[in-house]
Amino acid sequence: MKLQNFFVVASFFTKINLNSNQTLKNHFLTFLLIGGISFAAKSQEKITLSGYVKDAENGETLIGATVVVNELNSGNITNVYGFYSITIPPGLYEVDFRYVGYETITKQIDLTENQRVDVELSAGSQQLQEVVVSARAQDANVSEVEMSTQEMDIKTIEKIPAFLGEVDVIKSIQLLPGVSSVGEGASGFNVRGGSVGQNLILLDEAPVYNSSHLLGFFSVFNPDAVKDVKLYKGGIPAKYGGRISSVLDVRMKEGNNKRYTVSGGIGTIFSRLAVEGPLIKDKASFIVAGRRSYADVLFKPFNEELRNGAQLYFYDLTAKANYTINDKNRVFLSGYLGRDVFLFDGVQGFTWGNKTGTLRWNHLFNDQLFSNLTLLVSDYDYSLKFGEDEEDLFEWNSNIISYQFKPEFSYFINTNSELTFGADAILYRFVPAEARGVSVGEEINISLEDQRALESSAYIGLEQKIGNLTIQPGIRVSNFNYLGGPNVYTYGDTIPGRKKPVESIQDSDRGEIIESYYNAEPRLALKYQLDPVSSVKASYNRMAQYLHLISNTTASNPLDLWTPTTNNIKPQIGHQIALGYFRNFQNNAYEASIEIYGKHNENQLDYIDGAQLFFNEELEGELLSGTGRAYGLELYVKKNNGKLNGWISYTLGRSELNVEGIGNDDWYPTRFDQLHNLTFAAFYEFNPSWTLSSNFSAISGTPFTSPNGRYEIQGYVAPAVDTRNAGRVPVSHRLDLSATWTFSDVKPNGKPRRGEHSMVFTLYNTYFRKNPFTIYFRQQQSRPEEGEPIRTEAVQVSIFAFVIPGISYNFKF
Repeated sequence: MKLQNFFVVASFFTKINLNSNQTLKNHFLTFLLIGGISFAAKSQEKITLSGYVKDAENGETLIGATVVVNELNSGNITNVYGFYSITIPPGLYEVDFRYVGYETITKQIDLTENQRVDVELSAGSQQLQEVVVSARAQDANVSEVEMSTQEMDIKTIEKIPAFLGEVDVIKSIQLLPGVSSVGEGASGFNVRGGSVGQNLILLDEAPVYNSSHLLGFFSVFNPDAVKDVKLYKGGIPAKYGGRISSVLDVRMKEGNNKRYTVSGGIGTIFSRLAVEGPLIKDKASFIVAGRRSYADVLFKPFNEELRNGAQLYFYDLTAKANYTINDKNRVFLSGYLGRDVFLFDGVQGFTWGNKTGTLRWNHLFNDQLFSNLTLLVSDYDYSLKFGEDEEDLFEWNSNIISYQFKPEFSYFINTNSELTFGADAILYRFVPAEARGVSVGEEINISLEDQRALESSAYIGLEQKIGNLTIQPGIRVSNFNYLGGPNVYTYGDTIPGRKKPVESIQDSDRGEIIESYYNAEPRLALKYQLDPVSSVKASYNRMAQYLHLISNTTASNPLDLWTPTTNNIKPQIGHQIALGYFRNFQNNAYEASIEIYGKHNENQLDYIDGAQLFFNEELEGELLSGTGRAYGLELYVKKNNGKLNGWISYTLGRSELNVEGIGNDDWYPTRFDQLHNLTFAAFYEFNPSWTLSSNFSAISGTPFTSPNGRYEIQGYVAPAVDTRNAGRVPVSHRLDLSATWTFSDVKPNGKPRRGEHSMVFTLYNTYFRKNPFTIYFRQQQSRPEEGEPIRTEAVQVSIFAFVIPGISYNFKF
């Protein structure tokens, strides 16, 4: 790619949403200039070595494999599609291709012209006998510029003791530093003091608006279809936007392009089945994976409600196919369909579910310029229905749907420089309520108007190595347009903490821009290599979030409402700075890190006392806006390999809000504030047949709103509250254990066993701990005698009060 061609492309991106804001344009051009200087720095003739690194057994591309030119002691790592590119002077080189748990391949390559070298790595026999905790390069935590990032491959996740023996991605990441939830069985997760709605969750790049099955006990991610899980807590690259707390990037398997395989499992609560194989060997492949719970089927003979039509189950189907057109073009098509069903009698109840679709096209313009063009759709909906017949019923349907177009480019300038740039456009449709009520045959329509919005952005980022220093500047420029269609409300001022009065209601034309917002989102990451085994890192990011999750419950639930930024609701703005020290020991057998972080968030939503969040045309008048802050320290120690391995993490953190009109305008803790969070995970391989695993967590109690006074009215008590989240539930702690029995390759009769088989035995909440979920207050059931005081009591709610055993059988043919 010639220098002048690069600036033609760059000038195109500067025109996207920037013409009306000269300041943003100047920031963007500054980063383009940095990229241009890097291009111009190539003063001598160089040759490019590029290609893909794959798994020899199934043809899956390997994310984060290391390609090292030994003579130069430099190289690169493969991207999320397994592609690498190294530009170096001509010559004869010895090149190593490495991936943790796989045998290293060394090739002698005579570079006289650009070469394409694809490599397939085989799992090493010695590594197969050990548990591998990470699939990244063994020194990645020290050598890479990324910080505040955790990556887990599915092999690690499968070894963590899980509820009822079923592997779960979301529960697994809650064992990492800075990640928590408000309690057992809670939906979603919280990262560094952020709310559930501030996490961007991606499945093959498609956003997932609710990541939970069974009210939070399981996630929507089928482990049989998951390839890689990466969590960004800070130092978030410029290519990501739309949320201010974290990014969870889940990548699906591509499907075995060598041979057909069938895998799955039969568990305590649900079963799984996955089929994958080549459509055209070494050229096209597919994978289809499905799950369904069956409590409603197993317990139907013993439960009258189930026999009378009640339903309690969830299911999901995950599918993906890919086709390699030629050496420069490859296409992927993937999708997800999942649903939860809770019906009390076959008619009444509620359901919710996700649907996503992803179409991607990888294209190599040349050996250095890699592109990915993506089309996405994501739809989350829920519905409720109550009433026994059409004469007396209530129905409510709600959903959010988004359509997205995303071109992305990576230019591998040389072994020290990589430039990324791209754009993004998302069209949203929000349906807060399609609802009707029928009473004695008379129907009332209580639906709310749909809302629409358009979000667009462009970004550029550079990773540049200068001796021991690596810098990663970037900037993302975003624009959000709240579009017409519904009535436009304007609210007046009032006493802080009170409902705002409506000043005017105006009609709007569909597609009309009601309000428009622009934001510059600069990013910066730095790494200084102190020596081969240690480094210090720092990062800063400013991010804008234009969607808001409306919820006033203890934990996120399926009925929470997504709403857009409007003329009355401002976008959330998040600032985060982090600093860390990273060190490895004993030839990367152990790694340790310490990070401190600070966050300042603007336009954080809370609610007036008694706010009505549903079926409320004037909801915006009952929302309050304030400032949030979070700060903390994270410690992490991990043993990477061997028969005994695992990690210990500790987080010391605070998360607080300051909202005018709440709590005398003082800072108060968020519902997910937790001062201490200690977790460990350990795995021990006794022999090739038996592996023991355990995890333990001890977490400070989360806040809840407790009364500090009361009113007595005609024998009833009404609580008096002047401070939110002033109480704390007791400390939570839990130990989980599991044992995995892997069947021998040889049957007892001496004949070889076909396929791979294992049994997993788990004990969840091993020592019967009654961990608190929340606390509420109630008065005595009977009316007191005249003259006696009315007694009240605090009641602790626990999800589990006993040990929960689980067993599952897993297979692969």
